[in-house]
This record gives sequence, C-alpha cells and structure tokens, in this order.
Amino acid sequence: MEQPIFVRLIAERLGLKEKQVEGTLALLDNGATIPFIARYRKERTGALDEVQIAAISEQNERFKDIQKRKETVMKTIRESGKMTPDLETRLNTCWDATELEDIYLPYKPKRRTRAQVARELGLEPLAMLLLMQRETHPEVAAQQFMSENVASTEVALKGAQDIIAEMVSEDERSRQNVRGCFRRTAVISSKVVKAKMDTDEAQKFSDYFDWSEPLKRCSSHRLLAMRRGETEGILRVNINVNDDDCLERLDKQWVRGGNASSRLVAEAVEDGYKRLLCPSIENEFASLSKEHADDEAIRVFAENLRQLLLGAPLGQKRVMGIDPGFRTGCKVVCLDAQGNLLHHEAIFPHPPVRQPAEAADALSGMIRKYKVEAIAIGNGTASRETKGFVETVLRNLSLEVGLFVVSEDGASVYSASKVAREEFPNEDVTVRGAVSIGRRLMDPLAELVKIDPKSIGVGQYQHDVDQAKLKRSLDQTVESCVNSVGVNLNTASVHLLTYVSGLGPALAKNIVDYRRENGAFTSRAQLKKVPRLGPSAFEQCAGFLRISNAQNPLDNSAVHPERYALVEQMAKDQGCKVIDLIQQKDLRARVEINKYVSAEVGLPTLMDIMHELEKPGRDPREALEEFEFDNRVSSIDDLMEGMELPGIVTNITNFGAFVDIGVHQDGLVHISQLADKYVNHPTDIVKLHQHVRVRVTEVDMRRGRISLSMKGLSQ
Repeated sequence: MEQPIFVRLIAERLGLKEKQVEGTLALLDNGATIPFIARYRKERTGALDEVQIAAISEQNERFKDIQKRKETVMKTIRESGKMTPDLETRLNTCWDATELEDIYLPYKPKRRTRAQVARELGLEPLAMLLLMQRETHPEVAAQQFMSENVASTEVALKGAQDIIAEMVSEDERSRQNVRGCFRRTAVISSKVVKAKMDTDEAQKFSDYFDWSEPLKRCSSHRLLAMRRGETEGILRVNINVNDDDCLERLDKQWVRGGNASSRLVAEAVEDGYKRLLCPSIENEFASLSKEHADDEAIRVFAENLRQLLLGAPLGQKRVMGIDPGFRTGCKVVCLDAQGNLLHHEAIFPHPPVRQPAEAADALSGMIRKYKVEAIAIGNGTASRETKGFVETVLRNLSLEVGLFVVSEDGASVYSASKVAREEFPNEDVTVRGAVSIGRRLMDPLAELVKIDPKSIGVGQYQHDVDQAKLKRSLDQTVESCVNSVGVNLNTASVHLLTYVSGLGPALAKNIVDYRRENGAFTSRAQLKKVPRLGPSAFEQCAGFLRISNAQNPLDNSAVHPERYALVEQMAKDQGCKVIDLIQQKDLRARVEINKYVSAEVGLPTLMDIMHELEKPGRDPREALEEFEFDNRVSSIDDLMEGMELPGIVTNITNFGAFVDIGVHQDGLVHISQLADKYVNHPTDIVKLHQHVRVRVTEVDMRRGRISLSMKGLSQ
C-alpha cells in the first residue's frame, strides 16, 4: 500500500536509486539483518554498505510513524465534522512531521483556552470583523455583541483579540515565519543559579556560568552540557530570538492600514506571538536542538565503541590478569589459551600491607607453573606501581613475557552481572573482574560484548541522550563488529553468539547446549541440527560462524554455504580441490570470475569470494602493540607545563581526544591542538587506543583538568 511511496521518499531523501531502496526494504521485511544484507545480498541492494542500509531502515520506520500519526489526525478531524476534500488531500500528501502538526493544530482538541471562552460568548464574528480592518470605530461594532455575559465593549473587543491571538499562533504561515527567525537568529544562553555558584558540583559547569552563542552554531557537547547543568539545577538555560524581527514579519502578514481596528489586530498579533506562538516554537527548537545533539553524541559514541570493540587482540595465549590495588592487594588470575580460569590468588606488593618478597615469589611461581605468555594489568588504582613491580619480577626471572596495561572500564559492572555469576558462580567479584581484564587482552570483542556499552567509558553524556535511540545504535554497532570479525562456533560464549546475525539469546543458548552435549561442531551444516535453528536462521548466521580445522576449509571462511557449490565448480574447472585454490595463488589467478556471473550471483559477490579465498577467516583487526608510560609521572602533581609524554587515546569527542598519560586522570587534546593543520574532526587524526606523544599545556588542579597538545610533535 504505502511501500511504493516510502521507496520514492526514502530514495529522494538519501540520494539512492529506488531499486536499491526497494530491494533493501524487501530483505528487511523478510527478517534479514543489516550485516547479512550488506555482506551477502549486494546484488539486491546495489552494494549498499551497513550505514546506508541502516539509514533506509531508520527512514522507513520514521515514515511508518508519520503514517500512523496521519491516520489518528484524520480520524480526529473527521469525527469533529471539519474534514474537507482539500484538507484530506493536504494530509494525504504530507510526509513531514512538523508540517503535519501545523496542519492539524487548528483542529486539535485542546483545553479550555481564552479564545475558546470568547467563541462560546459568540465573539468569533467580531474577531473576523476586526481582521478585515475596515472599522474605524471598532467599539461601535462591538456593541452588538454585548450580552448578559459580555458586560462591555472592552470585554467584547478583548475576547475578539484572544481569538485573533490564537488564530495567529495556529496559522501555518505565521509558524513558518517565526521558525525562520529562530533558524537565523535564535541564541542559546545559560546563567548559573547564584545559590549554587560556589559549590564543588557546580565547577564542572563553570564554562557555562554566563554563556551565550547562536543556537545554529552550538555544538552537541556544549548543548548537552548546558542541559545537564539545567537538569542538575545549576544552570538556567534559555533560547531567545529577535522578537522585533518576528513581530515585523507577523505584522506584515496580519496588519493592514493604521486605523483603530488595525491597532487592535496588531495588539492581538503581539499577544499571540508572546503568549502562545513564541513559547511553542521555542519548545520546538529546544526539542529539535536536543534531538540533533543526541544524534551527534550517539554517532560519536557508536564510532568510539566500534573502534574499541575492534581493538587489537592478543589471540589465544596463556594469560595472567591482574586487577591492581593498594589496601586490598592485587587480584591475580591465570587463564588458559581459551580464557578458562586455572588459578587465582591475591598478592600484596604495595602499602599498607607491603609484602613485596612474598608477592614476587607467588607471581614467579604462577608464571612458571601456568606457562604464562602475556600479562594484562588493569589501568585503575595502583596500575603504574603494579606494572613496575611486575617488570622487576620478569627481569629477575629473565623471562620474555608480554606486559600490557588494559582498560578497566566496565570490569566492575561485568563482575557483578548475571553473565559473570553464571560463568563463575563460586568466585567473588574481584576474581571475575581480574578474569575480565585478562580476557580483554586476548580478545576485546568477545569480552566487551558482555558489558552494557554505556559502562565501557567511551561516550559522553550517554545518560542525557535518548536512551532508546542510544541502545538501538549501540546494539547495531556491536552486531556489526561481531559479524565483521566472525565468531568461532566452538569457543564463542552465549553472549557473543547472541550478536551473530539471525541468532539472538535463545538460539545462542541452544547452540552452546548442543555443543556441550554433542561435542565440537565439525561443519556448518551441523547447525541445522540445533533445536529451533531453522532454514532462515541458518541462512542469516552461517556465513559469520567459523570452524577452525573443519573438514571443509570453507567452513573457516566468510564464504556463505549457499556459495560452496560455486567455489567447488571453480576448483573443478582448475582441475584441483578447494584447499588447493586457497593455498595456491597461481590457481586463483587463473579463475575468470566473469564466467561465473549468473542471475543470482554478480561480480560484487564473486569478488568477495576471491578475496576470502586469498585469506580465509582473516581477522580484520590490527596487531597488538606494547606501550610504556613516562616513569617521571605517576600523579597529576608530577605534571609541569611543557612536558612531552607518551599517551594512549582513551576517548574521542567532537571537540577533541582524551589521552591517558599515566596519572589516573585523562588529559584533553582540544581539536585545535591535534595537528599543525586545520582538523575537521578528531577521528581524521587519531583513533581509539592509538599511541601518541603529547605536550602538557595547562594543569587545573581544582577541576582536575589537564590540557594537552600534539602540535609540533612527531607521531
């Protein structure tokens, strides 16, 4: 019914071909996931990527919402008996939410307004008479409207003005005029609440104690900061506009001539603007600017999350995880190459207990006994001290063991979660936290998917934005990352499998249960034996699941089972086996992929297959690098302006990048300090977890803020 209209509207809005949109919507309506469509249905979409497919899905939902709203609006107007053919045509052809509400406003049921009271007193004809602006003595005309309830001409004229004021506020052209003024001249301002000015909690908003700027130039992070200050009762935030400009435009529309009637109309226009129209449009722009700020903050959060999830993995190595601490000691865990917990204990190398000799003996014993190949240390309290202690132990042992500092963000959330309790029902939260730190080194993606993304520490104002929209975006990002990397079918946790295309919690659990009862999967085809995993789910998930050492080498690749026969035909045409095609470059070079183009398989899919045969099951993530902080600094007190230090990018925002320099307080490299050239966005220069060199430019001890620069430093 509405699908063809939606196809045209979406194609126009996104600058795509209608055929691309139509094919994508058909796949989405049939339950296909975005990663599956982007990877395995390129011929149907014209090779759209995940971002474009997600945009089509979002626009489709938006138009569906508008359609539902239109149905409600039309039903209400029909029931009021005010529907006309022209009005119905306008509503049917309207696909803009703001315009739809403008059309509906005069017919919308509302509480008992001053204008409604005046209409009930029979004063609407007087209002229409005034609007004609021909009466030079309006009080004379008003006399005929006097009654038992209208005691004077003043009351009659005031009631007529109330009606005109409401008409002005509900008029589409008037609303567009005022919107135009808001777009051009609206200014957002914030003032501190005097009673809160000197409190410690107010200091984080000190930049906004007396702030104003054009609304159209207000960045996402500044707007959200002001709104948070407002929510916490520290700031008062307003959006103001040039009233004279607005009234001049409204007067041109409504006021004609200069007689007494015109003056009454002008008064009514001003009243309608100040009392009704301006507050309404101000609320609209406050809501709209907040929505745009939310969208931008969510976009930045999602991009940071993507970079974090796709962080470099160490791989399957025997790892020691250490959750450092002073008073409670350091929690140490030893994990096997699959991340299973082998041993845990606490050591106390630091004050106040301070048992360095015993701690060194314990650590040495664990490293030898469990053949530890790498050590992960959390970056929280006592991290630098613990790293120094472990380095001394390793030197004394003359061992080459990789030593890495790992972000602890979200580890405490995981350790107290249901997922952690199910994994380690007999261990306490400290052990679970240390395990999480160790596993993050092995595979950040597999471990971080267990944690609510909002707890991972790579966003800003995540609790201030639209929570439903944020969750949808972050879930989509996690799903995209999981499927772009691929998942080992025989080692993946329920939580990781949940994000695989076409699965979800129930099927993920069924897969793990089947694996536990029947042993490791030896082929993708075995998935069809998993309870409730039907043909549709198999089609969606199979290409993203990997089986190492499978009998069919394609089972450890991103080649979809639906294309196995095609690859086998390629091998047959070259007189070899599939494994030979994978292992021998010269055989692949002889394959003429144009020969295999068909109605179902086009060049985009064939090129994907050839790339996958070149490096089957390749991990798109980068290799892991070790990192060393400067040993001259361990706290903010050690910093001096001009110091050049190594650091790790921990968070990226629109206004710059936060960098960990090893003092338990990240410093900010403002966007203007990222490079010796103009920077459009910080992600053009840095990425999450990148190793950088920075210069300290300012240290604000009271607010705990460190300003850094990367200008003039080789990276």
